[in-house]
Amino acid sequence: MEKCQILLTNDDGIHSPGLWAAAEMLSDLGYVTVAAPRDQSSGMGRSLPMSSDGVIRSEVLRVCGKDWTVYAVGGTPAQAVLHGILEIMPQKPDLVVSGINYGENVATGITISGTVGAAMEAASQGIPALAASLETDRAHHLSYSTEVDFSAAAYFTAYFARKLLEKQFPSEVELLKVDVPSNATRQTPWQVTRLSRQRYFIPVRPKRKSWEERGPVDYQEAAILDGEVEDSDVYVLRVKRMVSLTPLGLDFTARVDLDELNRLLRSHD
Repeated sequence: MEKCQILLTNDDGIHSPGLWAAAEMLSDLGYVTVAAPRDQSSGMGRSLPMSSDGVIRSEVLRVCGKDWTVYAVGGTPAQAVLHGILEIMPQKPDLVVSGINYGENVATGITISGTVGAAMEAASQGIPALAASLETDRAHHLSYSTEVDFSAAAYFTAYFARKLLEKQFPSEVELLKVDVPSNATRQTPWQVTRLSRQRYFIPVRPKRKSWEERGPVDYQEAAILDGEVEDSDVYVLRVKRMVSLTPLGLDFTARVDLDELNRLLRSHD
């Protein structure tokens, strides 16, 4: 049987320990090609800015005693996926994995996430895709901290990657999103969840005296756990302390009766 081809990317950048924790575990499933952003690219969503230079540089990194030839891409996570598919890999990958991210990607903010955005780009190409994230303190979100233990998250990343390779999923399930609690072990149970409708991370007004000063909009975690539905990704991760597995699709159409909405729009006051 021919070895399966896996494209691995992330949004934290090519040197992220989370990326390499995933690479090591995924290598047991098939041949792993790593193509990730050259720079930190959190919060890029599925963006494909024309300002990206698209420069691809191969590097040799030593991971767990093995030399890996990897590809640092001058672009967003979604662009790294495209370059991986169109230029770097010799054939279309059987699976695309994005992660492991520093910080959970839950609730309605997933469209902001470069981790999820990369998986969405792969899904739009008809390729099974997985976005994996580990709950961490806010202070670690843009770091390469070695204080963060990715071992459990890597285990679940490989576990669900195998499922995507082996199982036939319903057509509506175009990608999977997995979020692992910070205290998880390999024995931590997991649950299939729905996307929470809350914001979770909220924007914070810049602190500056003048608009002429640099002042990017920051964010802070503001999860509301009271009253949250018990099968949401937020509740399962934060309250149950279980691994959350959320099936996602690319169809953003509101779940309404289209004929009824049409009549509403056409009716006269």
